[in-house]
Amino acid sequence: MPLTPASPEAYVSVDVETAGPNPSQYSLLSLGACLVARPAATFYAELQPVSANFTPEALAIHGLSLDRLAREGLPPTEALTRFEAWLAAEIPEGQQPVFVGFNAPFDWMFVADYFHRFLGHNPFGHTALDIKAFSMGLSGSSWLETSKRYLAASYPDHPAPVHHALRDALDQAELFRRMLTEAAARKSHSG
Repeated sequence: MPLTPASPEAYVSVDVETAGPNPSQYSLLSLGACLVARPAATFYAELQPVSANFTPEALAIHGLSLDRLAREGLPPTEALTRFEAWLAAEIPEGQQPVFVGFNAPFDWMFVADYFHRFLGHNPFGHTALDIKAFSMGLSGSSWLETSKRYLAASYPDHPAPVHHALRDALDQAELFRRMLTEAAARKSHSG
C-alpha cells in the first residue's frame, strides 16, 4: 500500500468533534483533516451548531462552546463547501479520496450526513477506512485490542488524543502511515 503520487487512492485522515453521539440529533462542531501522505496539507473548520441539543459528556471532552460557535462558526454549507474545495485542490486528479479515521464509523456518519444534508453529495463516495479495523487485520488481534490503550503498547511514542479535530487528524495520520509501512514490510517479506 504505497503512498505514492501514482496511487489511485488518496488517504485523508479526518477527525470531528460533535455535540453528541449522532448526527440526526446533534451538531458537528469541528472538522479537521490532513492528507496521510502529505500531512502539511491540512483543513480545519469550526461550524455553527444546527440545534441547541448537546450531551454534557460530549462538550466536556472537547470544550467547544455552542454559544461561541453560534457566533463565530461557519454555517455548515460554507464549511462543507470549503472542505470539498480543499479536497479538490489537494488531491491530484484521478485519485479517489479515501476517508481514514480512528473509529471511523463515528466520524464518518457525521461527515457523510453533513455532506449529503448540506451539499447533496459526498466527495468521499462510500469510502471509509477504519484504523482500528486495519490494526486488527494487521496484527491479528481482537477488536478490543484495537483500543488506544492497547495500541499505546505497540506505538508507545504515539500521543493520546487531545480532542482537537485537526491535531487528532494529524496524529492518527502518523499512526496510519506507520501501519501502512508495517503492512508493506510484511508483504515484501512474505512475497
